[in-house]
Amino acid sequence: MRPTMMDVAQAAGVSLKTVSRVVNREQGVRTTTLRSVQEAIQELGYSRNEHARVLRQNRASRMLGLVTRDVSNPFYSAIARGVEEEVRDRALLVIAGSSDEDAERERALLEVLCERRVGGLIVAPTGSDHSFLAPELALGTPITFIDRPPWRLAADSILLDNVGGARDAVEHLLAHGHRRVALVGDLPEVFTTSERVRGYQTALRAAGLPVDEALVRLGCHDTRSAEAATRELLSLPEPPTAVFAGNNRITFGVLRALAGRARPPALVGFDDFELAPLLSPPVTVVAYDAVELGRQAARLICERLAGASGPPRQIVVSTEVVPRGSGEVGP
Repeated sequence: MRPTMMDVAQAAGVSLKTVSRVVNREQGVRTTTLRSVQEAIQELGYSRNEHARVLRQNRASRMLGLVTRDVSNPFYSAIARGVEEEVRDRALLVIAGSSDEDAERERALLEVLCERRVGGLIVAPTGSDHSFLAPELALGTPITFIDRPPWRLAADSILLDNVGGARDAVEHLLAHGHRRVALVGDLPEVFTTSERVRGYQTALRAAGLPVDEALVRLGCHDTRSAEAATRELLSLPEPPTAVFAGNNRITFGVLRALAGRARPPALVGFDDFELAPLLSPPVTVVAYDAVELGRQAARLICERLAGASGPPRQIVVSTEVVPRGSGEVGP
């Protein structure tokens, strides 16, 4: 694999910014530091991409790269709309791609966008190591992560209040008399899942209730697995009287499992969806403005492009429970 500027920085024991200054022959680098970096460059066989350097120095790119996990999910479509709305008057073009929740594909997409010298990147991350983007940040390419924070990289991020939203959902069910509240969630290693589990547990403990692991089903990454998990819960000797669904795909699976039951358990789902108000009963959800997530991510990018400096910023977007009927039935 071709050595990167990050490899040089690690070998020389200096920052990426320092390596960049040496590579670009900038003044002000101490002689001892200069020698260390030059020795690391020679040892590793590092060579800069001259074509990319020229493009960077003369960059007039009016393009932003947007990488999401699943372009078919309405959540990411709304984010893309928010990004486009925010940058439209700034004459910026958005190039979008989907990682299909594959970390290798995500990295490949991001590397291609960087090679094309996009002005900035907005990423809904899948992978667990984004340190390969550190050279781009060091060279001035603004990057904002959305929905989940980056791993092994300090960068701007826009997140939902996952803990607060899940807590509010469970408190809503508790307020309607439920004491056996089940959780059907995504893969436990996913950031949003772990945060929503934490909110679920917080609400139960605050009410003086134990967290009954028999009522928790994680690892449901699609509608089919969520449906199967819900059927398992309903077949328990003491089934739950209410279900909290961890995201919109899981809500669809829960609804399929509940279809046709004379007395289905109460349901609150995280993420709103277009048909939620039209079902019978209409689905109570934890809602937020996904378009605003995209707008805020684009604003951060534009502020950085305009020269804003400082440490990475993290913005948390609030959520609210929208009562519609499914979450208001008693046990």
